[in-house]
Amino acid sequence: MSYVQPSTKPDAQARGPIRRAMAASAIGNATEWFDYGIYSYGLTYISAALFPGSTAQATLFALATFAISFLVRPLGGLFWGPLGDRLGRKHVLALTIIIMSVATLLVGLLPSYGSIGLWAPAALVALRMIQGFSTGGEYGGAATFMAEYAPDDKRGFCGSFLEFGTLAGFSLGALLMLGCSVLLGNDAMHAWGWRLPFLVAAPLGLIGLYLRSKLEDTPVFRECAEASEREHHAGVPLGELFARYWKPLLQLGGLVVALNVVNYVLLAYMPTFMKKELGMSDNLSLLLPLIGMLSMMVLLPFAGALSDRIGRKKVWWLSLAGIFVAAVPMFTLMSHGIAGALTGLGVLGLLYVPQLASISAMFPAMFPTQARYAGMAIAYNISTSIFGGTAPMVTDWLIGRTGSTLVPAYYMMGACAVGAIALLFVTETVGCSLRGRDIPGAKAVSGTRREDAGVERLPEHRHA
Repeated sequence: MSYVQPSTKPDAQARGPIRRAMAASAIGNATEWFDYGIYSYGLTYISAALFPGSTAQATLFALATFAISFLVRPLGGLFWGPLGDRLGRKHVLALTIIIMSVATLLVGLLPSYGSIGLWAPAALVALRMIQGFSTGGEYGGAATFMAEYAPDDKRGFCGSFLEFGTLAGFSLGALLMLGCSVLLGNDAMHAWGWRLPFLVAAPLGLIGLYLRSKLEDTPVFRECAEASEREHHAGVPLGELFARYWKPLLQLGGLVVALNVVNYVLLAYMPTFMKKELGMSDNLSLLLPLIGMLSMMVLLPFAGALSDRIGRKKVWWLSLAGIFVAAVPMFTLMSHGIAGALTGLGVLGLLYVPQLASISAMFPAMFPTQARYAGMAIAYNISTSIFGGTAPMVTDWLIGRTGSTLVPAYYMMGACAVGAIALLFVTETVGCSLRGRDIPGAKAVSGTRREDAGVERLPEHRHA
C-alpha cells in the first residue's frame, strides 16, 4: 500500500501563480529547444556556410558540433544545480535563459567559413559550448520549478506543459527554417537566409526573463530555505549528494538514456535521416517530422493527466514496451514512401508521448527539496551528454558503417532496455508531496531502511 501525502488543491486565488509558473518554465524550455530546432532543420545550410570539406564531411562536422554542446552540459549541471538549491530556482533560471538566448542569437551573426576560415567553425563550437553550459541548469531548474509549484494531484498534467514548451520551441524553430526555405529558395538560404531564425532567440529570451522575474520562488523551496536558515543547512554539498543519493542519481540517469536517445533520434536526427537515407527532398524531410511533433503536442496534456490517474511508472512501461516492439517495423515502414514515413514516425511519436509528458513530474520527485535542483540537473545532464546529444552523430556514423537504415531502431531498442532496468527500481511518487527534507514516496518503501534505498537518513527537521 503506497503512502500518499494529502494533495494540495489550489483555490481560485492560487491558480494565477501556478499558471504563470507553468508559462515561465515552458518559455525557457521552448527557447532551449528553439535552438535545437533551427540547428537540426538548418543543418544543411549551417554545415555549408561554416564548415570546410565535402557535403558529407561538413554534415558530419555539424552533427559533431551539435553533440559538443551536450558534453558541456554536465559542467553546467554541476555549477547551476547546487547554486539553484542554495540561492533559489528563480534567480538561476533568469541567468540561464539570457545566456542561452544570447548565444543562439550570435550563431546567426557568425561570419562564414569563406570569410574567416577556420575561425567560423571554432566560433560556432565556442557558442555551442556556452549554450550547453547554460542548458545544464535550464531543464533541471525548469522541471523543478514547475513540479514544486504544481498541485500534488495534478503534477503530471501541469508538468506536461513544460514538454509542450519543448515541442513548441522545436516546432517554431523548424517552422521558421522551413518557411524561410520555401519563401527564399535554396540559393538565398545558403547565402544568408539560414541566419534569420537564429535572430528570433533574442525576443524569446526577453519574454522568458520577464515572466520569470515576475514570480516568487517556489513555496516548497521557500519553506525549505527558511528551515535551513534556522538549522544552518543550505543545499547539499556535491560529495554528500553523490554519497546519499547515489541510487536516484543512477535511476534517473538510466531513464534519461531511454528518454533522450528516442527524443534526439525522432526529433533532431529525423530530417537528416529522411533526406540522406530515404532520399526525400529538403522541404519534405523537414515537413514530415514537423507534422509528427505538432500531433504529439496535442496529446501531451492528456498523457500528463493520465499519469496523475494511473501513475508515472505505468505510463513509462507502456511507452518503453511499445517503442521496443514497434521500432523495427516502423523504421521499415518509413522506407516505403511518404505515407509509410509519416505513419512510422507518427506511431513512434505517439508511443513516446507518455514518457515525455510525465518526466517533469517524475524526475524532480526523485530527490528531496534541498538536493532536488542539483540531483536533477547533474544526473539528467550527464546521461544526456553521453547518450542524448550524441545520438544523431552516432546513428549517422553507424548507418554509414553498416549501410542499414534500421540502425536508429536498434539504437532506440537498446536505450529502452536500459530505461526498463532503471524503471524497475524507481519508487512511484504520484500524489506525493514534494515538501520537506525527505525523498517523496520514501515512506512507501515498507519494511526497508533509507540506507537500503541508497539514501542515508537525514536528521529530522520540524517546520514551524
